[in-house]
Amino acid sequence: MTENLAAMAGGVRAPEARLEPDAIGVAQDTVIGMANAAPGVSVGLTLAALAAATAYGSGPIILLTAIPMLIIANAYRRLNLWNANCGASFEWVGRSINPYLGFMTGWLMVTGSLIGTVSGVIVLAPSVLAIFGSNATSTFDNVVISTLVILVMLTIAILGIRLTAQTQVGFAAIEYVILIGFAIVGLAFVLGHHAHTVPVTSGWFSPTGVGGHGDMAAGFLAAVFMYTGWDGTVYVNEETKHRRVNPGRAAMLAVIFLAIIFTFVTVGLQGVLGRKALAATGNDGTTLVAVAHVLGGSGWEKVMALALALSVIGSTGTGIVLIARLTYGMASHRTLPEVLSNVSQRFHTPAVATAIIGLILIIATWLFLLTSSIQNAFFEVVDVTGILYAAFYVLTAFATIVYFRRRVIGDFWSAVVLGVLPLAAAAFLIWLLVKSVMSASGIEDWTMIIVLVVGVILLFIARFGLRSSFFRLPRESDAGA
Repeated sequence: MTENLAAMAGGVRAPEARLEPDAIGVAQDTVIGMANAAPGVSVGLTLAALAAATAYGSGPIILLTAIPMLIIANAYRRLNLWNANCGASFEWVGRSINPYLGFMTGWLMVTGSLIGTVSGVIVLAPSVLAIFGSNATSTFDNVVISTLVILVMLTIAILGIRLTAQTQVGFAAIEYVILIGFAIVGLAFVLGHHAHTVPVTSGWFSPTGVGGHGDMAAGFLAAVFMYTGWDGTVYVNEETKHRRVNPGRAAMLAVIFLAIIFTFVTVGLQGVLGRKALAATGNDGTTLVAVAHVLGGSGWEKVMALALALSVIGSTGTGIVLIARLTYGMASHRTLPEVLSNVSQRFHTPAVATAIIGLILIIATWLFLLTSSIQNAFFEVVDVTGILYAAFYVLTAFATIVYFRRRVIGDFWSAVVLGVLPLAAAAFLIWLLVKSVMSASGIEDWTMIIVLVVGVILLFIARFGLRSSFFRLPRESDAGA
C-alpha cells in the first residue's frame, strides 16, 4: 500500500497498492469527505440541541469548531505527504509512535465509522416514506427500504470508486441546493417577524448566545459531532490522483465547505420554529422536515425529506466504501484476517471487505428496527461516535508532532504548524472528551468499555494469532529541514 521507501527498513514493507490508481480527482475526493459527514443528517440531528445549548449562538460555535478541525485536517495532509495509504492514522500512529497504539487507533476508526453509518441508516426509511406520504412508522417498510438502499450502495461500492464518486457528486448537488435554498427562505421568514419565530438578535453572533445563556462546552460537543467524517478523503488516497498531495487538500477543503454549509443552514433555520416547538422535534432527524413544513407546507416538507434521504444514502455509500478501505488497510498488514485484503481483479476494489461491511450494516439495521429495546438504547450509543472520532483525531495530532519532531525543534514556523497548533487542537478535543465521558450515560460508558475490550482482544489475536509483521515495523521520523 505505501509508497514510503523507509518502510523497507528491517526487511518489512507494507504491500503495494492494488486499488485503482488515479481514479478520482481532488474535487470528487472532497465531495466524498463531505458526504461522509452527511450535512443534511448532521444538521437534522443537531439543530434543536445546538440551538438550545448555545442559546442561538450556534453560528459562532460552529465556526470556532472549524479551527481545530482545520488544524487536524492539516495534520492529515502533512502525514499523507509522508505515507499515503488507506490505513491512514492506523499506520501513521503505528509507524511514528507505537504499533500497538496504531492498531487501537485503527480499531477506533472502524468502530466510529460503523456506528456513525448505522446512525444514518436508521433515519433513512422515514425520510423516504415521507416523500411519498406513506406511514413512516411501518416497521416492514422501514426494513425493506433500508435493506434495499444498503444493497444498492454496496453494489456501487464493489463496482468501483469512479462510480461511487460520480454517485456522490450527483447526490451532493441536489442535497446542498435544497439545504441552502431552505436556509435562505428560513432566514427571510425569521427576519420577516412571522408568528412564533425566534427573532435575530446580537446574541446570535456571540458564542455565549442570547443573553449570555449559552453553554459553550455543550455547543462544541454538538458541533464536533457535526464535523466528524471529513477525514474520509484520506481513506481513498490510493485511488486519488497525486495520492500524496490531493487527499490532504481535499480534507481541508471538506472542512471549509462543511463549516460554510453547517453555519449558514443552522443559522438560517434555527429560528423558524419557536423554542418549545424546536425542542419538541427531538433528535431523530425529523427537525428539518418540521421546519420545512412551517416554511412551505406538505409539498416543501417532501422536498426537505428528499434532501435528508439523499444525505443518508450518500453517507451510507461512503461509509461502506471508507470502512472497507480501512479494514483493507489493516488486513494488508495481517492485523485483521487476511481475506479482508483481497482485491477484485475486475473492479479493483476490496470486494470481500466491502461485502462484509454491507452485511454488518444490514444486520445492525434489522436489529435496531425489529427490537424495541435496542431502539431505546441506540440513540445514546450514537453519542459515542463523536468520542471515538475525537480520540483518533487526537492520536493523529500526536503522530504529527512525534513524526515531525526534528522540524518542530529546528524551525520556528514548523514549530507552530507541526507542534503548537496540533497540540492545541488535541488539547481542545481532550477537554471535550473529558466533558463527554463525565456526562456520559451508563449505556455510553458500557459501549466505550466494550469497544476498548474488543479492540484489546483483537490486538492480541493480531499479534500472537495472526503473527502480524506490523508490530515489528521500525519507528520512523522525518529527517528534518
